[in-house]
Amino acid sequence: MKKSLIALAVLAASGAAMAQSSVTLFGVVDATIRYTDGNGSRWQLANSGYNSSRLGFRGTEDLGGGLSASFWLEAGVANDSGAGSSTSTNNQVSGTGSAPTGSQGLTFNRRSTVSLAGSWGELRLGRDYVPYFWNTTIFDPFGTNGVGAVSNMTLAGLNLIAGGSLNTTSAGIRASNSIGYFMPNLGGFYGQAMIAMGENNDSLANGNSNPFKSDGNMGSVRVGYANGPVDIAVGWGQTTFAPSQQYFVTNIGASWNFGVAKAMFLWNQEAGDVCSVSYGSGSWCANAGGSTSTVRSNTYMLGATMPLGAGELKGSYTWGNSTNDGLDGSQIAIGYVYNLSKRTALYTTYSYINNDGKKAIYAMDGTTAPKLGNSQWGLDFGVTHRF
Repeated sequence: MKKSLIALAVLAASGAAMAQSSVTLFGVVDATIRYTDGNGSRWQLANSGYNSSRLGFRGTEDLGGGLSASFWLEAGVANDSGAGSSTSTNNQVSGTGSAPTGSQGLTFNRRSTVSLAGSWGELRLGRDYVPYFWNTTIFDPFGTNGVGAVSNMTLAGLNLIAGGSLNTTSAGIRASNSIGYFMPNLGGFYGQAMIAMGENNDSLANGNSNPFKSDGNMGSVRVGYANGPVDIAVGWGQTTFAPSQQYFVTNIGASWNFGVAKAMFLWNQEAGDVCSVSYGSGSWCANAGGSTSTVRSNTYMLGATMPLGAGELKGSYTWGNSTNDGLDGSQIAIGYVYNLSKRTALYTTYSYINNDGKKAIYAMDGTTAPKLGNSQWGLDFGVTHRF
């Protein structure tokens, strides 16, 4: 049950106003029985097959004059084991990045922000979602969760890039040390911009320039239009993940609600500079005599949701490829959510991934990846509860 604590703020010195603040405890507990078959078969009790499991606290205070202050602390939870989710402190692959999941206790990895808002929009500081990520979840029928999520492919492109864990441990979904701005809705138009800092010193102890000074720096924007049945948005972002190496994302998402069903579309491109000298070994192109080349990974998705009985039927077809067919494949997914109440639901999802890539494979999140060129299929059956 949602629990709210309402408190009256102290009277201002003038005694002319009394501010009101609120604090809310909220969360999701989502567990799924998962079966996958690809590189051998596997049974799991997984989590977050429909909604991401989490525990959070949020609050707001009315400052008067149309101004408000708020905070949001949200921690990812693996409820199948009780472990907390890892976080990245500096948006970087190496250094003081992520600890292995479950070894660091509970972290507010999903969001940790304080903000001021008014008629001019919202200024938000802390760890938050990068703007371009919103397109991949808002315009995915499966919301980037479970065996049928579009993120099985949209976040796979960095398998071809040195330090490929960037998209999950660093600034591919969320960014730490960020400054974000949300514009107010203007006749249906909306937008968001963010910069984030890797917080590296610009010089080394010996006085020389630090070649890693830009690592972890990120910038992203997203603009869109939503009015009536239509919603369309464009996102872009760039992260420096190694000296002279950049990670770019560009995407376009759209949906149209026909009443009987909602159609969705997503195009997502990841691009990254790959150094001929291994970044993992501690070398970098700038002073190691290496050369860089850019690889691109494209993902396309067509999907739909449709009310059916006490729940919702959903499905999608996703296909993708990359430079020189390093990644090449497709995914088909279908699922149904049955609402037991406003806060509790049963769900099931089936997904099949076909791989033809020459260097890397698409695989379902949280599963053992199939061998190069192999297909994989998976089935989720779970329950989710929101409070």
